[in-house]
This record gives sequence, C-alpha cells and structure tokens, in this order.
Amino acid sequence: MTATTAIGYEKNLPATDPEALTAREVEVPELGPHDLLVEVEAVSVNPVDVKLREGAPANGFKVLGFDAAGTVREVGSAVTLFAPGDEVYYAGSIDRPGTNQRLHVVDERITGRKPQVLSFADAAALPLTAITAWETLFERLALTEDSTGTLLVIGATGGVGSIMLALADALLPNVTVIATASDDERSAWVRSMW
Repeated sequence: MTATTAIGYEKNLPATDPEALTAREVEVPELGPHDLLVEVEAVSVNPVDVKLREGAPANGFKVLGFDAAGTVREVGSAVTLFAPGDEVYYAGSIDRPGTNQRLHVVDERITGRKPQVLSFADAAALPLTAITAWETLFERLALTEDSTGTLLVIGATGGVGSIMLALADALLPNVTVIATASDDERSAWVRSMW
C-alpha cells in the first residue's frame, strides 16, 4: 500500500484550536475496477465540509473535502474514460475519504476532464457549486430553453449564484434574471456579466 499526506480531524474542536485540523500520513486504498488514483493539485472548501465536521464525530481520523482537481496517476482495471496523465476535476463521494489529501481515489464515473482554459484551482472551485446551480435550475425548477418569466438569484456573487447567472445567460434565453449583490463592487461585477 501507498501512503499519502492528508488533512483531517480526530475531534470536533473549534476552528480556532490549533488541533482542529491536522496533517498525517494515511494509506491510499487499493483501486477498484472503475477507480482513478489522482494526484490532487487543488481542492476547495465548501459549507458541507464545515457541516460534516461540526455534526459528525471522526471515529478515528476523518479526511474532509469534496471538490478537487488533479492529474490521473493510475487507473483501475475497468476504467475506459481516462488514462494516466489526464487532468481531471470532480466532486468526490460522501462514502469515501475526502479530497484533502495528496493522492485521492475517485470513481471515473463521477469525474470530468479539467477544461484546459482553467487552472487547477479554478477547476476545483466548480464541482459542487456547478452541480447545485444545475440541479436547482434544471431539476428542481424544471426550467428549459423555452422557459419564460423572471428568475431571482439572491447572493449572485457567491459560488452557486455566479454559476446560476452563467447557466441562465447561456441556456435560458427567454428568462429575465434579477440578481442581488451586497455592495457596489459586487453589483458592478454582476452587471458585467451581461
């Protein structure tokens, strides 16, 4: 087995405590048939990470993190979508250790090719925000390219809100978007989207 450096927690301590998050070496699990071993270049922190840490005991050492971007180093025996050297990004799974580690194992079926125009950091910022925005607009609200009316996006300069603006602009031509922002600088940024 290979070991890797991971950031995690053992106790639900306040974020101000120096031991709230610690680094340690952890074992990298063996690859399943559809698994990729990714050398993680960037991760993002999401509200769900905070909620999981606050609400769940570690039961040992728990590694948090969902969003990641990196380079495929190894592939499982049934992998067909990726090869070593491919740059990828993804939101991991709640059923596996988190992405806050140097080497991470993820199923190829929840992984995408990192757009070449994005840095690893920019790509790692997208998965959960983009999934949330997409599901809200097209699954929960059931909007289509033929939809009409007005869409109110509160907090439009946040992660999910900004992705909603981009999706609405590209895919909802007949929907009028009203966006809120908390100050003049953010308002100017929202206006620059159109």
